Amino acid sequence: MISITGESRDQLNRALDDGIPCLVGTASADGQPQISLKGSILVYDDETLAYWERAKRSALENVGVNPKVVVFYRNPGERVNLRFQGTATIHDSGPIKDEVADRAVEREMSRDPERHGVAVLVKVDRIVELSGNVLQERG
Repeated sequence: MISITGESRDQLNRALDDGIPCLVGTASADGQPQISLKGSILVYDDETLAYWERAKRSALENVGVNPKVVVFYRNPGERVNLRFQGTATIHDSGPIKDEVADRAVEREMSRDPERHGVAVLVKVDRIVELSGNVLQERG
């Protein structure tokens, strides 16, 4: 079971404000890796992360053909390094898109005032420390 609560939830939700935006790793259909900074990462619910994808370039294209992603959170001051591995879905309209836009940090949303971006949800399957130690895994 996955449960993103407590300190982990707080750290992720304030990552950009703390000056440590998360990284999102994706891969193309043929396996070519891509990594992107995402300042809009937030905990959508106890088992799902979300972010606002305003650039709509290769990372979004990759999610469309290969939904397996990793979100990497690193806080060197607190010595926290977590990988959230999961499956992404794109929401280009509707209530989920609107909710993610409403909940994303204003600093990110101010760069897309017309809300041309899309919401991406990541259903987390595993939470893994940098050492490889699996903290949580979907059963």
